Amino acid sequence: MAKSTSKKENAVLAYLRSTRAEMGRVRWPTLDQGWSMTKIVLAVTFSMAIFLGVLDFFFGWLLGQIVSGSVIFMVVGAAVAAALIISLYLIGQSDEA
Repeated sequence: MAKSTSKKENAVLAYLRSTRAEMGRVRWPTLDQGWSMTKIVLAVTFSMAIFLGVLDFFFGWLLGQIVSGSVIFMVVGAAVAAALIISLYLIGQSDEA
């Protein structure tokens, strides 16, 4: 059998060539668009950090009250847990519809 004279291209070089070609087709945002998107990301990140911090503080405080044996807070904790379970159930039902 005769050897094939066609040579396969190196996979890494093929990847780099296709990546370079793809980068040329990218539509890059302008400087103003980049700054406005950065501000949006920072605002959402900061807002979520505050929201999750407040939730963490509330649930930590509620758990401390439950552990200390306060009956009122045990009832409140059970109500919050029931509300979370019901909301998760309803969210699951809306996804199926």
